Amino acid sequence: MTDPVSTHPLIDRFGRRISYLRISVTDRCDFRCVYCMAEDMTFLPRKDVLRFEEIEAIADAFIARGTTKIRLTGGEPLVRRDIADLIASLGNRLGHGLDELTLTTNGSQLAKHAKGLAAAGVRRINVSMDTLDPERFAAITRRGRLEDVLAGIAAAQDAGLAIKINMVAMRGVNEDEIEPMMAFAHGRGMGLTLIEGMPLGEVGLDRVDTYLPLRELHEQLSRRYTLTRLDQRTGGPARYVHVAETGGVLGFITPMSHNFCESCNRVRLTATGQLFLCLGQEDQVDLRAAWREGGPEALDAALDHAMHIKPKGHDFALDRTRPEPAVARHMSVTGG
Repeated sequence: MTDPVSTHPLIDRFGRRISYLRISVTDRCDFRCVYCMAEDMTFLPRKDVLRFEEIEAIADAFIARGTTKIRLTGGEPLVRRDIADLIASLGNRLGHGLDELTLTTNGSQLAKHAKGLAAAGVRRINVSMDTLDPERFAAITRRGRLEDVLAGIAAAQDAGLAIKINMVAMRGVNEDEIEPMMAFAHGRGMGLTLIEGMPLGEVGLDRVDTYLPLRELHEQLSRRYTLTRLDQRTGGPARYVHVAETGGVLGFITPMSHNFCESCNRVRLTATGQLFLCLGQEDQVDLRAAWREGGPEALDAALDHAMHIKPKGHDFALDRTRPEPAVARHMSVTGG
């Protein structure tokens, strides 16, 4: 582990304490989901991607300054070569300032990694899955196989991992599957979180036509189910309800219809070492350059600067008068 320079908490100029770091270990993915990526993507040269020891040094600096939760993302984190080594190493920080290590995955590689994740101290994961129909799954992901993801989920549960399904709700695409997905997830002891689509990068989807406000969906579901608001928080932006009829938990992430910026506690590190202070803004700090050029002291100073420039919030908008994405980079660049 890297010796920290500072242990002062990371608090931005709006008084928000940063306790949650999302680390994109790669921009690559074995899927090309229509709301996330263009079909023909140009990925980063591998030489530009942070080395594992650099990721660990940056993680140590965050942990020393009060970050208690780290989530690994991508792209698809489990496609990076030797990713199990990084996960095991970061797992050694658990109980030493780090309370939770988790990841978000598309599930395609989960069957072969599930036991290793559990052994490293990972206790729960998010699996992105937007449909239970094999043909629709292939269309949304452009190349994925639903059976691989279901096998991965089964392996993860066998390994003792708690699972939450993340589902991007899209009008005219999968809105008819929200209740079946809820039954599927809750019937297997998993949570389900619904997510509004966000205008990030040019992709193969009409975001205006497919936008489904979750407030509208919540109202529809409340006519058929007994939804009781929960105070449950998992460190992210989701708001949760208990569904009496299924006995499960349903989450809503609403970056478009009701943003959650006032309680933002997180920042995102890209695979090239750029620290984005907001998913919906371009404010960033180059932590890779800070580390390589000045070591721990420069990295610490860069984190102080990041807290000074972290914006108050995003300003996503989606309508026919503004068809271009709010942010040019794809979701896979920042880590979803």
